Amino acid sequence: MNRRKMSLSLIMGTIFLMFPLLAGAEESICIACHNDVTPGIVKDFLSGAMGKSGMDCSDCHGSEHKTANDSSRVQLPTEKTCQKCHEIQVEQYMSGKHSLGWIALTAMPETGFQPHAYIQGLKGCGGCHKIGVRDEKTKAEGRYGSPCDSCHTRHKFSKEEANSPQACRTCHMGFDHPQWEMWSSSKHGVIYSTEGDTGRAPKCQTCHMVEGDHRVMTAWGFLALRLPEEDEEWMGYRTTILKGLHILDPEGNPTPRLDVVKAGKVARLSKEEWQAERDSMLDVCANCHSKSYARRNLKNGDEMIKEADKLMAEAIEIVADLYERGLIKPQEGKAAYPDLLAFYGAVTPIEQTLYVMFLEHRMRAFQGAFHMNPDYTTWYGLAELNKDLVEIKAEAERMIRESERK
Repeated sequence: MNRRKMSLSLIMGTIFLMFPLLAGAEESICIACHNDVTPGIVKDFLSGAMGKSGMDCSDCHGSEHKTANDSSRVQLPTEKTCQKCHEIQVEQYMSGKHSLGWIALTAMPETGFQPHAYIQGLKGCGGCHKIGVRDEKTKAEGRYGSPCDSCHTRHKFSKEEANSPQACRTCHMGFDHPQWEMWSSSKHGVIYSTEGDTGRAPKCQTCHMVEGDHRVMTAWGFLALRLPEEDEEWMGYRTTILKGLHILDPEGNPTPRLDVVKAGKVARLSKEEWQAERDSMLDVCANCHSKSYARRNLKNGDEMIKEADKLMAEAIEIVADLYERGLIKPQEGKAAYPDLLAFYGAVTPIEQTLYVMFLEHRMRAFQGAFHMNPDYTTWYGLAELNKDLVEIKAEAERMIRESERK
C-alpha cells in the first residue's frame, strides 16, 4: 500500500472510530480536518447536544468552505440561524433588552471615537454588547457570529452552562453594573454558594429568566428612568437628569436622543409599561416571600433611586451653572450643559467626577437595593454620592473664585 493510500485509510478509520454519530461524507470531512486544526472546537461540539444529535458543521456554517484556502467563505451563524431550531427562545430574546444591546452601545456619543478593537474587536464595550442584534454591515466589520453564544458559549452551546449564574458574570460586573458582586455577596448569593442550586435561594435566571424565558427585562431599565412620574418632587430631579443625559435640552424640550432611548428601551416611557414589569417581578418574589414583604422591599428600592436622584440633580445643576457662567465651554455641536453620556470623554475634572457619580455610584445605590445588598447600597453607593457632591461643590467654588480674581 503506498503512502497516500495509507493516509487515506488512517483518516477514514479515525472517522469511523471516533465519530459514529455523524452521518454523510461532507460531515466527516469537516470533523476530520478540524480535529487536526482546532481539536478543542471539535471536542466541544461533539460533547454538546447538537453534536450528539448528529448535526453537521455545515448546518450552521454552510458548505462553501471546503479547504484551508477558502476559510473566508465560512458562514457565521446569526440569531436567525439559531431560530431555525429554537424559534420560541429567539422570539423571546428579540422581545427583551438583550437583543437591543448593540443599539444601546452605538447610541453612546463616545462610541464612534473608540478604537476599532475596543468596539468591533470586542475587547471593550463590544465584548458584552455583542449580545445584541447587529445589522449586516456591522456583522461584516466584526465577523463574530450569533449573539446567542454570549450565554451558550460555542461550540458546546450548553444549556446547563447558560443556566448557571456564572454565565452572567462576564458582563454584569464591575464599574457601572456590579450585579454579580452584589448578588454573590448578598444573603441570596451566600445561600446559593453554600448549598448550590437547590432552589432555596434565587440565582440570576430565577428572577430574570423565569421558567427559561429568554425575554430579559426590568421595570426601571438600565438608567432607572421612567416617564411619566407622579411624584412631583422626584419628577423635578428626573427632569434635571434627563437634561444631563441630553434627552431633554436645557430648556426641557425633547432632543433626538429621546428616539434612541425609545429604540434601546433603556427607560420606561409609560406607566403601564413600568407596572407590567414590576408586577412580573412581584410574582417572582412571591414564590418565596409574602407579596406584602416583596412589595415593601421593591418600594424601598424605588425610594433609593429617588434619594440618589436628589443628590445627582443637585450636582448636575452646580455644573450647569458653571456652563451658564461661561467657566466651562461647550464642546462643538453640544448644548451648554453637562453631558453625562460623555463618560470618560468629559474634558474637565469636575465633569469627570460628575460622570463617575452617575455611572458608578448612582447605579450602585439603587442596584444594590434591588439585589438585597445593603453594603453596596450604602458604602459603594449613597456614601460615595455624598462624597462626590462635596467634591463637586468645592471644585465649583474654586473655579468661581479664580474667575472673580481675573
